[in-house]
Amino acid sequence: MTRIIFHIDVNSAFLSWTSVENVKTGNGVDLRNIPAIIGGDQKTRHGVVLAKSVPAKAFGIHTGEPVVNALRKCPNLVMAPPNHALYQSYSRQMMDYLHSLTPDIEQVSIDECFLDFTGIAHRYDSPKAAACKIKDEIHSRFGFTVNVGISSNKLLAKMASDFEKPDKVHTLFPDEIQQKMWPLPVGELFMAGRSSVSTLEKLGIHTIGELACSDPALLSLHLKSHGRMLWEYANGMDDSPVCSTPAAAKGVGNSTTLSKDLTTEQEAAPILHSLAESVASRLRKAHKRAGTVCVEIKYHDFQTFSRQMQLDTPTNSTDNLYRTALHLFHTLWNQEPVRLLGIRTAKLTDEAEPVQLSLFDMEFPHPTSSNHHNIDEEKQKKLDAALDNIRKRYGNTAIERGSEMIKNRHSPSGEN
Repeated sequence: MTRIIFHIDVNSAFLSWTSVENVKTGNGVDLRNIPAIIGGDQKTRHGVVLAKSVPAKAFGIHTGEPVVNALRKCPNLVMAPPNHALYQSYSRQMMDYLHSLTPDIEQVSIDECFLDFTGIAHRYDSPKAAACKIKDEIHSRFGFTVNVGISSNKLLAKMASDFEKPDKVHTLFPDEIQQKMWPLPVGELFMAGRSSVSTLEKLGIHTIGELACSDPALLSLHLKSHGRMLWEYANGMDDSPVCSTPAAAKGVGNSTTLSKDLTTEQEAAPILHSLAESVASRLRKAHKRAGTVCVEIKYHDFQTFSRQMQLDTPTNSTDNLYRTALHLFHTLWNQEPVRLLGIRTAKLTDEAEPVQLSLFDMEFPHPTSSNHHNIDEEKQKKLDAALDNIRKRYGNTAIERGSEMIKNRHSPSGEN
């Protein structure tokens, strides 16, 4: 059976949720109908645009730009401060409703998720009819609108939901790629940031179709692994599963907001190592191992992306978490300046549970070989335990790895 994936995305979430609350309480106007933004401070004219209304967009205002610029474009612009507690409440209500339809939900941010429709398809006349019903039910129950993209994989569903907005349902199946996606500017492709687009345009690649028909080896030469991924995305290739997690699922994570945007992988590495060490230490303290690792990136324009990987063998080793996180960052990062980095772990198991080794973890005796893998693993465990003991006794700042002295460039954003 062919998979059917929905991508459900709230239209201008922060502004919509603020507007719904204003209408419900009578304490403000419906910002969706006037030039308005969420973010910044009207008196100081500081901050950036976190969300905008459709009328504000008509003035050329875009998400992530400085508020002072937005006010120059539209002097009568109405501004409202962000209310993250409110956003969490509306997000939770929507996700609870979607979980009542199927457990196969992967929430990727506060205002968007993937839904694997395959298992409930028999309940509806068609995927499009189901998407329209879900979209309309969300509007009826909660007062805000969503876009729903439909396809056979997550990438194409995500691309479809970004077509015409608001309050729309779009399909983008593989046989529709050439007609619907290939004519679009290359910058519209998921994960194609400004830096990548600039490189592609220098190579004479201006549309997604031209990217799809390019030599992937040439793209890898100029954009490394990100170039190969963009080529795959331009051809609609994505086999990643919808990774559903129960609402009550527990995980361990940590993130950090950077005092200065990082622009190189070399800058990201020590920060990821610091985060991995923090997460691994908390796992060991809880006597847990993680079966899934996820890296989150928030860019300078406040767009947030994440990528996760299921591990062959659950771990609470700093070194293992760091290597996995670095790999995920390498494949996820689109060369744009990064404002926040995070590592999350899930699918936790008790440390005392027996571990199922993969074939590649097993060591076979050889007359001339010593068991270097097991020795290194044991040394890493002893090192992690020693560091845990020192920090427990003298505090978290009692000892630092030399590579982490860069930590003074960023400040912790939070743990979960």
